[in-house]
Amino acid sequence: MRHTLPIAPQFYVTAPQPCPYLADRMERKLFTALQGDGVEQLNNSLSQQGFRRSQNVLYRPSCSDCSACLSARINVADFKASRGQKRTLRRNSELERRATSPWATEDQYALFRSYLDRRHADGGMADMDVFEYAAMIEETPIRSRVVEYNHRETNALTAVSLTDVLEDGLSMVYSFYQPDLPQNSLGTFMILDHIEIAREAGLPYVYLGYWVPGSAKMGYKAKFTGLEVYHRGGWQPMTDPDAFDDTAHPLSTDPIAEQVANIHLPDSRNHSR
Repeated sequence: MRHTLPIAPQFYVTAPQPCPYLADRMERKLFTALQGDGVEQLNNSLSQQGFRRSQNVLYRPSCSDCSACLSARINVADFKASRGQKRTLRRNSELERRATSPWATEDQYALFRSYLDRRHADGGMADMDVFEYAAMIEETPIRSRVVEYNHRETNALTAVSLTDVLEDGLSMVYSFYQPDLPQNSLGTFMILDHIEIAREAGLPYVYLGYWVPGSAKMGYKAKFTGLEVYHRGGWQPMTDPDAFDDTAHPLSTDPIAEQVANIHLPDSRNHSR
């Protein structure tokens, strides 16, 4: 048996930079490294507190004068597909799902580049080369899957999601798809299919990333029933988007030291050997 002293993860804050969601605002992130013993427990714990994973880093927005970015998840038991979402499922019935280990391929990168060039040409990932893409997919210290959607007849790769498997759900880390099929609503389709995967696996939640009130880019997430957002230290049902307008107020953000002090960390003794 090995006995070790518990080492708490260290938290850092990024330098401010222009917000990609709300005009005339600056974003800042609170982050910590995902490394060492107990990474699964740390990822599970912080994901339940609004953090997201990017390769070996867990981060959460921590802007100095705004808290509009709210982590969002779908409560699978409370979800009921709308008529429009049912049409989306039927429209994509020719797609077949295939879940694999996190391994990057040339077909994935070609689709990824097409998606970025058409949808996010001015975004922070626009200049990612094939090696950076491979790192995004493959550099994961936890249980992850690449979920691919191929056309049943042509086998053409149509959509991809990098998905983490948490103790209480699926986390859609990053998704991209064929940009020339807007009528298929492929982003919505992948969320609907992940709800079904979670239901089949007995997992209660599907984590979607951030929902930002007032941002057109994120408005589609509010269309899912059973949506919950992490607000003021806990998960709350998102029944009325207007109820979260106060998150853009300059006094809505707690000081960094207070934010860090309120983060609950897993007991390191549970994963000492």
